[in-house]
Amino acid sequence: MDGARRRHWYHVFGLLALLESLGCGATPITPARIETSVAATFANLVHVQVSWLGLSPIAASEFAVNASCRKPGGGTNLGSGEWTCTLAWKGPDKQALTDTYDLFVTTDGCYSATVATENLGGPSLKTKDGREVRNLLYAFEGCFDLSGQASATPTTKS
Repeated sequence: MDGARRRHWYHVFGLLALLESLGCGATPITPARIETSVAATFANLVHVQVSWLGLSPIAASEFAVNASCRKPGGGTNLGSGEWTCTLAWKGPDKQALTDTYDLFVTTDGCYSATVATENLGGPSLKTKDGREVRNLLYAFEGCFDLSGQASATPTTKS
């Protein structure tokens, strides 16, 4: 191999190595980060909704929300895109409940969640006194921190 051809291959391999180092690294969008954020956001929304419906106040932590999230269709459970989250939680009467949400997670760590089942009603609910209020659990948005370890405190999207 002559010198010119060898330099050509050195440049090609060097360029490939540079592109690989600049390319996509490990994504910070993981099930743990999504689950932590969705569970905390959901618990806080249930807490607010209970008061809107005129029920006795309950602390968000008492709903004991646990989320299990995955990407539909198998493959790796990492990165932005479509996700499905199943939430197991305790209702105001301490009854065990399960609901499933379809999420769309963006590369900045924000997501939109829409309930995939009819368990939680439609976009609005009636209070004890007949008023109509928005169903906070029907669809919601949130964000999570992409830096460091998964946090128990999600950020909210305004």
